[in-house]
Amino acid sequence: MPKFLIQAAYTGEGLRGIMKDTASGRRAAVTRMIEGAGARVESFHYSLGDHDAVLIVDAPDNVTGAALSLAASASGVVRTSTTALLTVEEMDEAIAKSVDYAPPGS
Repeated sequence: MPKFLIQAAYTGEGLRGIMKDTASGRRAAVTRMIEGAGARVESFHYSLGDHDAVLIVDAPDNVTGAALSLAASASGVVRTSTTALLTVEEMDEAIAKSVDYAPPGS
């Protein structure tokens, strides 16, 4: 199953909601959403800095990964950034794949 890094930044309203629902309550709600889409939370962390939460999610495909991010962001209280992750073996396959590319100006 493809893995995705989902980074979330809550608005002020979203942060007030977390303070009301608790961090563990929000994790449970997010986990229900993800599992309901046929995906699985591998890791869920709250963080300091530009993002308030960071998740690693196993999803059946890219469409599911995008749907999760869209659903959360459409709420208006969180902005998400979703990044498809590659295994080391997939990266080795990419390195071995021959691609004909001409850089600009060449």
